[in-house]
Amino acid sequence: MQINWFTVIAQILNFLVLVWLMKRYLYKPILDAIDQREKKIKEELADAKTKKAEAKSEQEEFNKKNEVFDQQKKEMMDKAVAETNDQRQKLLEGAKNDAAVLQAKLEKTSNEAQEDLNHKIAQKTGEEVFAITRKALADLAGLSFEEQSVGTFIKRLNALKDTEKEQFIKAFKSGTNPVFVRTAFKLADKQQTEIKNAAGKILGDKTQFEFKMAPEIIGGIEISTKGYKLAWSISEYVNSFEKSIAETKKGKPTAGPAKKHHAVK
Repeated sequence: MQINWFTVIAQILNFLVLVWLMKRYLYKPILDAIDQREKKIKEELADAKTKKAEAKSEQEEFNKKNEVFDQQKKEMMDKAVAETNDQRQKLLEGAKNDAAVLQAKLEKTSNEAQEDLNHKIAQKTGEEVFAITRKALADLAGLSFEEQSVGTFIKRLNALKDTEKEQFIKAFKSGTNPVFVRTAFKLADKQQTEIKNAAGKILGDKTQFEFKMAPEIIGGIEISTKGYKLAWSISEYVNSFEKSIAETKKGKPTAGPAKKHHAVK
């Protein structure tokens, strides 16, 4: 069998042409497309890496800001709680002070009401005692209560001890003011003269007297000047009786009503 070299050479040339054509129009575009694809993938990977780094940086910055915000929030909460506690404490103290003031006012009002009631009771008791005594004296002795009161008071003046008399003279002669004589009833001229004469024996005839009515004394006579008082009255006995009752309520023993008919400073 003979080899047809023309055919062989033609086939070789055809193969080479085919290889060149395939390389030029098939493999090269594919290779270029692959290279571009790889380049694009590399660029996208690089861009993704950059964005990842930026995202990580932003995440770190966000975390820092979040930590700062949490710290600020905690500080603000602590401050708000502290201010709330301070305000609460102030309100509690204010409420306690208001309660104490109110309690003091209530106690004061209660004490004043009790004192007013005691005064009214004493006043009423004195008036009743005065009325009973006045009627009893008029029935028994035929004398008026006023006459009996003046007589008793003059006896008190005459019965002053030497030390009391010196104190009496010193008090009433120490100033230029008149001697005030206060009574629960109106004195007749005769009764005023009797008191002037009795006091004048101790103080002197030039002593000036001024007579005034004072119903709160309750059936008695009081002679006074600045800083000194000499008195005898039913109110003194009523006050002593009231004090005795108060002490009895408190469980304190008492020796009975005191007779306050001596000089009182």
